[in-house]
Amino acid sequence: SGYMSSNYCSTQLELSAFRAQWMSELKPSGGASGTSDRLLQPKGLKRTQDIVREEKATELFLRAVQEEQSGAVYEAIKFYRMAMQLVPDIEFKINYSRPPDADRGGGNYMEDSDIDGDIEDLLNYFEQQLTLESSFPKICTPELEITQMHISALPREILMYIFRWVVSSDLDMRALEQLSLVCRGFYICARDPEIWRSACLRVWGRKCTKFVPFKSWREMFLRRPRVRFDGVYISKTSYIRQGEESLDGFYRAWHHVEFYRYLRFFPDGHVIMLTTPEDPLAVVPRLRTRNTRMDSILLGHYRLSQETDNQTKVFAVVCKKKEEKVTEFQRNRFCRRNPAPEAEHSFHVGLHLAARGRQSFSKLVWIHHSCHITYKLTGETVVTSFDLDRMYTPFFFARVKSYTAFSEQPL
Repeated sequence: SGYMSSNYCSTQLELSAFRAQWMSELKPSGGASGTSDRLLQPKGLKRTQDIVREEKATELFLRAVQEEQSGAVYEAIKFYRMAMQLVPDIEFKINYSRPPDADRGGGNYMEDSDIDGDIEDLLNYFEQQLTLESSFPKICTPELEITQMHISALPREILMYIFRWVVSSDLDMRALEQLSLVCRGFYICARDPEIWRSACLRVWGRKCTKFVPFKSWREMFLRRPRVRFDGVYISKTSYIRQGEESLDGFYRAWHHVEFYRYLRFFPDGHVIMLTTPEDPLAVVPRLRTRNTRMDSILLGHYRLSQETDNQTKVFAVVCKKKEEKVTEFQRNRFCRRNPAPEAEHSFHVGLHLAARGRQSFSKLVWIHHSCHITYKLTGETVVTSFDLDRMYTPFFFARVKSYTAFSEQPL
């Protein structure tokens, strides 16, 4: 059956090429131009045959893809073979137009969002369409007849307040981009400058008064370097350590040591830092909020700094979580065994933001790490700086869906 199908394809190709040649010969031509046209016919005919053959091969290849996705492997192999007989490298010539994955809808807005003039033109076009359709335009209209009140009946101010809940205090702008895919009206609302301005103020503070040199607040939020809040930055370090020699001196053990550093940033300027041998699967869910009950957690604040070398740097100061106050009875009982600490330890961290492939703001590289010990009795502070050796591997960002699954406060 594969051989017959191949012959059928070849016959169809010859017929298509013959029709193209026949139509070209029917066109009026005279004199020298007619002679030149006849001279160019073989070259044009070959090009036409190539185009027809590639179109047919593309059709067969896409048919094979559909058969393979539906589980019909043998049928898929047959169509793959027929397509490659026509055009051997057809796989690399096809412009795939598959529907986007549902999980990525709205997408990797950071990498794929087009914020050139086309977006602005599309926004104006949608606004004009809504204005022309009705003298009292609504944000959207129900597709089907319903008995309950539709969301389009809400005033625009209420709808914008709902959009702020979607963004939430966690600055989930990805959800806002997904919401803009619902309809034209939601697209217009999701491009509201005030929402994006509020998000920029949360990230860069009140000094952020204008979006120059960017074209809009949205472009500023998407393009200007910043830390991300919808996940955690993870650094994995591993090394080989020599163990103790055995009692009989016959062998010496070697240990493979592996540990992780975690950095979790919050829009309000707080940061969590954790160093632990536990893998991300066990640790990441426990870093959703600052109120985690992990003993070795370090809490503190961070700030962004735009330096003269055009690098955006992150500076953080973290310290051990302060213990809750004990009762008077417990203090009197354990004062001799557990005296109050005579010094406070804090850690100063410096990192600079970098890109990782097409993913912006997803890499943090160490530039500074030091420990500050302040003695309470004298007020003296001793600073110890650490050498940034191979133990200080970069942080890479990992998005965590559960961090933005719930909205606790509006933007």
